[in-house]
Amino acid sequence: MKKVAVAAAVAAFALMGAMSGCTSDEVFTAQTYVEEGEVRSVSVDVSDRAVELAPSEDGKLRIDYYESEKTSYNISLSEEGVLSVTLDLDQSWTDFVGVQPSAEYRTIRVCLPQELTDVSVSTTNEAISATGTISAQNVSLTVNGGDLSFEKISAGSSVTLSAKNGNITGTIVGSWDDYAIACNVKKGETSLPESKTGGSKTLAVDCNNGDVEVEIANA
Repeated sequence: MKKVAVAAAVAAFALMGAMSGCTSDEVFTAQTYVEEGEVRSVSVDVSDRAVELAPSEDGKLRIDYYESEKTSYNISLSEEGVLSVTLDLDQSWTDFVGVQPSAEYRTIRVCLPQELTDVSVSTTNEAISATGTISAQNVSLTVNGGDLSFEKISAGSSVTLSAKNGNITGTIVGSWDDYAIACNVKKGETSLPESKTGGSKTLAVDCNNGDVEVEIANA
C-alpha cells in the first residue's frame, strides 16, 4: 500500500511539474474605459493585479486594462457618482497552475480627474504605484504582497496607507503642522513618528514586514 501511495504522489508531482512548464494560453485584448459622467469618488478593489494611478490630462476618468475570455473587469458608475472597479475571474483551479500572463496583462492603469471626494485602491500580490499628483479629499491605498509607491498625494482631509510584505514610499503634499499622524510599523523602519497630534488632516500608515519612507512637504 505504501508503494502505491508513493507512486501516486510521484505521478501527481510529475503532472504538476509538467503543467507548470506550460505557458498561459489566454488571449488578452487591450480595453479602454472613459467615463463621460460626473465622477465624485473612485473605488478599485482587485486581486493579483498591479494598479498604476496618474492624474487625468483631460479631466475625464480613464481606465486602460486587458481582458480575456476568463478575465474581465466590472466597471460601473452609481447614481451618487461612485465609480467602482472590480475583477471578475472565470477560471478553474488548473488555470492557476503554470506561468502567469505577462505583467502587461496583469496591470490596470487609472487616470483620475481632480477634485474627487474619495480615492480608494486595494490589490493583492502586486504593487500600487502613482505618478504625478493624486488629489482628493480622502485617499486610501492598500496593498497586500507588494510595494506602495507614489510621487505626491494631495489630500483635503485624510490619507490612509497600508502595506503588508512591501514598502511604502512617497511624499504627502502639505506642511508638517497640517497632519495628525498615526504610524504602525512591524518588522521594518519608518521615517514617520509613531504618533503626532494636531493638524486639521489625518495621516494613517500601517506597514507589516516592510519599510516606510514618507515625507510631508510643500509642493
